[in-house]
Amino acid sequence: MNPSSPSNRWYALQVRTRWESSTAVLLGGKGYETLLPTFAAKKKWSGKQKESNAPLFPGYVFCQFNVHDRLPVLVTPGVISVVGRGKVPVAIEDVEISAIQHVLSAGVTMEPWPYLEIGQRVRIETPSMQGVEGILLNFKGNNRIVLSVSLLRRSVALEIDREAVSPLGIGQGAGLQGIGARQLVPDAVS
Repeated sequence: MNPSSPSNRWYALQVRTRWESSTAVLLGGKGYETLLPTFAAKKKWSGKQKESNAPLFPGYVFCQFNVHDRLPVLVTPGVISVVGRGKVPVAIEDVEISAIQHVLSAGVTMEPWPYLEIGQRVRIETPSMQGVEGILLNFKGNNRIVLSVSLLRRSVALEIDREAVSPLGIGQGAGLQGIGARQLVPDAVS
C-alpha cells in the first residue's frame, strides 16, 4: 500500500456498534490513514456526571485507501462495509474531510447534530409550537432557519432557532416524500 498514491481517497466505513476506536487502531496498524472524530460526551453514571470521548459519527470510521484494493480493509475486525450507493463505494469529498480535520485541529467544541437539508420536512419542538410541521426553506445566519408552514393552504415563513427543529423520519408526516440517502457530513451553515 502506498499512502501517498493519488488513487487513495477517503471513504466512510460502516463499523460495528462501539467498535469505532478499535477498528481505527487496527486499520492504522495495517498502514492506513484513518480519521475518527470524537467529542466530549457527558453521561450520567452512578448519579454523577462524567465526561468521555464518543464518536462524532457513531458507527463510522473514515479511512483513506485505494478502492480497487479494499479487501484488506473489509476483512479488518469491526468493518461491516464501505459506504456507497448500492454496492459501489463512494468517496468522501476532499473538502469535507479537510473541513472536519480543520475543525478538529482548531479545538472547537462540537457535538452530533441531526442533518437538515433544504426541502426536508421538519417538526418544531418548542413547547409553544409543539408538533407544528413544515418544510425547511433555507438557513439564515448561524442559529436561525426559515421554515415554511402550510396553514389553510397558504404558506407563512417564520424564523426559529435551529435547536427547536428536528427532521422528520421516513414515514412521518402527511404526504412525506423520501428524504434521500443519509449524509455523513453536514453542510456548513452560512
